[in-house]
Amino acid sequence: MRAFLKRPSGLIGQVFAILLLTILIEFAVSTLLYERASQFAVRDDEARRLAEHLVIARKLLAEQPPARREDLAVEFTTSRYEVRWMPQLPSGLREQPDLDRLYEQVVLWEPTLASNGLRLRLTSQGSKALIVGAVPMPDGSWMYFRTREHVHAADLGLSRILLALAPALALILISGILLRRMLLPMRRLALAADRFGTGTILKVEEAGPKELRRVISAFNRMQERIQRLIADRTQALAAVGHDMRTPLARLRLRADAIADPDVHAAVETDITEMEAMISSLLAFLGGEGDKETPARVDLAVLCATIADDNADHGRDVEYDGPDHFEHVLRPLMLKRALNNLVDNAVHYAGQCCIRLVPADGAVAIRVEDKGPGIPEEDLQRVMQPFVRLDAARSRDTVGFGLGLSIVARAAEAEGGSFRLANREGGGLCAEILLPRNGAGA
Repeated sequence: MRAFLKRPSGLIGQVFAILLLTILIEFAVSTLLYERASQFAVRDDEARRLAEHLVIARKLLAEQPPARREDLAVEFTTSRYEVRWMPQLPSGLREQPDLDRLYEQVVLWEPTLASNGLRLRLTSQGSKALIVGAVPMPDGSWMYFRTREHVHAADLGLSRILLALAPALALILISGILLRRMLLPMRRLALAADRFGTGTILKVEEAGPKELRRVISAFNRMQERIQRLIADRTQALAAVGHDMRTPLARLRLRADAIADPDVHAAVETDITEMEAMISSLLAFLGGEGDKETPARVDLAVLCATIADDNADHGRDVEYDGPDHFEHVLRPLMLKRALNNLVDNAVHYAGQCCIRLVPADGAVAIRVEDKGPGIPEEDLQRVMQPFVRLDAARSRDTVGFGLGLSIVARAAEAEGGSFRLANREGGGLCAEILLPRNGAGA
């Protein structure tokens, strides 16, 4: 089967080959079923009784003039057979006999019927299957007959339908399996494309029709180009960040020599803002070194530590949740994300609570405050990069407006999600939802 699919190299060629194979099998099976139907047979004693009845009835009818044959034929009708005389052969019996096996049984008992041109057919009458036929008379007229008792089960029609459907259903199944096998490289390509969006490089084996092989080859080359582009950009950003921090460090040293305290404080504020801008930009664009490796950490202790550190600096930040909860994640990335949320909450609301809520299949980290919240129409827009809700001329926060974008990136890196929602009664809830990964309390 594999060799059959490999010969047509194109997608259209393989589909055509599968359809051709399906048609050939259908033709072969249909022919076989037709041949089996033509071999319909009855018991030998039934065939002998029918042959004797036909020979006797034909001989007696032939001895009578045509005017009396119709009435005489009625007298030959029994509980098993109906006999009639007809000047011409009925149209339904003009072809050659199709009940080959039954025909052989009848003429085996009375060979003269074969020389006389016996015709046999199997016909349906309601839910019954009857044998009908005709024997020619010497003068060219015909003796028509049929059985009065059905010779097959009452569900003959249903059986024929099922027999006809069986090969069709089997062929549909075979075709589905062949098409599934043919499109397997397409599923591998889709899986690799989905994983590539999360930063995982998965080289796809070039297989399948030639059109699909070209697509896979182009996709693999695209992965390599994008990976080189990201690596070059990361290296460039790391170099720029290092070069920019060096003059900022010199400016900070020189600012210490400024005697005027107001000017010194203003310069220090500007330097701090520039450092925060550089740090947030590098964190968002991935220019701060290699990717962090996930590790098993105590998420509850991590959240409590962030709350305690902020409280030590005079901020109103508290933790609410279990004492211990282990989870596999990237601790530095998540810590940066939580610090961004805490900074925003403290800046706009003056206080916040870090709440850890384990649940079935997931764990939620919520930073809740009692501030003014965010207008509903801006909840999604504020998470976009470089978007700030502060007025451009009067903003009093540092950075490029990348804090929430960095949080969203951190959540996605852990296979989770990030959302903002206004709390009932006032305030904002920033929630990082992470899937459970086998760790726990």
